[in-house]
Amino acid sequence: MRRIDLRGSTPQTSELRTVLPRAAVDTAAAAQVVRPLIDRVRDEGAPALYDLAEHFDHVRPRRLRVPAEEIERALAELDPRVRAALELSIAHNRVGHLQQMPRPGSVEVVPGGVVSQRWVPVSRVGLYVPGGLAVYPSSVVMNAVAAQVAGVGSIALASPPQAAFGGLPHPTILAACALLGVTEVWAVGGAQAIAALALGFEDGGDVCEPADVITGPGNIYVAAAKRLVRGIVGIDAEAGTTEIAVLADGSADPALVAADLISQAEHDPAAASVLITDSSALADAVEARIPGQAAATRHTERILQALSGPQSGIVLVDDIDAGLRVVDAYAPEHLEVHTRAAADDASRVRNAGAVFVGPSSPVPLGDYIAGSNHVLPTGGTARFSSGLNVMQFLRSQQVVEYSPDALASVAAPLEALAEAEDLPAHAAAVRIRTGRES
Repeated sequence: MRRIDLRGSTPQTSELRTVLPRAAVDTAAAAQVVRPLIDRVRDEGAPALYDLAEHFDHVRPRRLRVPAEEIERALAELDPRVRAALELSIAHNRVGHLQQMPRPGSVEVVPGGVVSQRWVPVSRVGLYVPGGLAVYPSSVVMNAVAAQVAGVGSIALASPPQAAFGGLPHPTILAACALLGVTEVWAVGGAQAIAALALGFEDGGDVCEPADVITGPGNIYVAAAKRLVRGIVGIDAEAGTTEIAVLADGSADPALVAADLISQAEHDPAAASVLITDSSALADAVEARIPGQAAATRHTERILQALSGPQSGIVLVDDIDAGLRVVDAYAPEHLEVHTRAAADDASRVRNAGAVFVGPSSPVPLGDYIAGSNHVLPTGGTARFSSGLNVMQFLRSQQVVEYSPDALASVAAPLEALAEAEDLPAHAAAVRIRTGRES
């Protein structure tokens, strides 16, 4: 892994963002590739989706909507161990997401004048679960549980058709849908799936109504498609390839740190793994363990490519305070804290999608079973955005109810403001109610 030595310097945030490892991601360029696909889906509907599946997924589904019996069969044939694990993941995520639900409130601003705050779920969501280099039933759980806890009534899920399974999504994806009660599943992948969920389409007697919100991870083309349909629908984020940063001092176990850097590199050759440490001895020890640990797992070539890429590296700092400044400038998707005062240091982190505290809280815990959501902001967007949560599926509504006396009590200042803005009809709409204008 390449090294970036920041010891003896105090770079500003803007400087740090230019020197820290980061994958080169050009969503704007990807959008130019994706735009014609979205146009095809808008203009042609289902025929375009069949053609695009054949082109990109190398299989032409017999039907875009997955039949109910295929979903049921996938669950019946699921490995019992995997079923039990998914059921536990679902249960933990329900508990974890329930704490996110905001409470309605009400306040009397003036006697008889009440403003209430309520939270209303969107009517329909489209959930995307990618295929690609791995199978992600856990993403089904993360997306669906958050939407269900929020109270969304209509859920459609899209996942790429697989040639190995006769044009159906991967059976483990379908089984996860069955466990969650998600019955509307579409064998559509990539940018075209985002377009289909946003715009809606008909395929014979099957109808996919447009979604209000689309969530879920994907590659750069999925992110670009989300950018292009934003405004037509709400989106969670333009999520990119996964990344991990590990903030560690000399007390950290190098074997654990190496294992965790490797675990995220396993996702994709473009995945980012970054170690931030004030200990050159730890850096040396971690690097020494990576070849052996990587060789012992299945995706060695992918892992080593990711760890040696420009998006990964080791950042040497003077102390943990400096390391925290690097963390906030980098704003990682996942941050692990392996320091002597891990809980205290983690409490000082401002910018991270999710924070994992101490040696017994590795990122894979959050990927599957912790009760947190693993759909998280990437590419530094954790500076201004959050991981997937129930709020993505809720809208805040304010309800205003004033009595006649309450309206009369604020009529004069309201009229003064309306006249100051040269909006006399605003003032008139109040005067006619307070008996001063007929």
